[in-house]
Amino acid sequence: MEAPVNLRMTKQRQVILDELRKMHSHPTADEMYRLLRRRLPKISLGTVYRNLEVLSDCGLIQKIEVAGTQKRFDGNASHHYHVRCNRCSRLEDVYVDVDAEMNRKVSRLTEYDIAQHRMEFVGICPTCKAGARRDDFD
Repeated sequence: MEAPVNLRMTKQRQVILDELRKMHSHPTADEMYRLLRRRLPKISLGTVYRNLEVLSDCGLIQKIEVAGTQKRFDGNASHHYHVRCNRCSRLEDVYVDVDAEMNRKVSRLTEYDIAQHRMEFVGICPTCKAGARRDDFD
């Protein structure tokens, strides 16, 4: 996805975008800041926060907000779903087809013009499940 024509792609913004697109872990702004300091030692935490918000607002990345947790960011801006672990907060992409019919159903029920929807599945990840099984026998 290309940058919107009205977005000035600064060096810092481009580095943030490049690094985020390499990741699959859906980092927080704090995690991005720690990573980016290796390439941009003078970057501030505020700059990272602002640029992640700008990139999200422009549709170049996704911002994932779950009540009671820090915002996470996804370098994959395509419409897709996520799965989150209730225990460790691990967040991953889910590779299933997006249900476009859902938009039409909700539109008919609410009379809203639905552009898209976000869906997050919540459960217990394999690592936490394995740890719980071991804990059960200790």
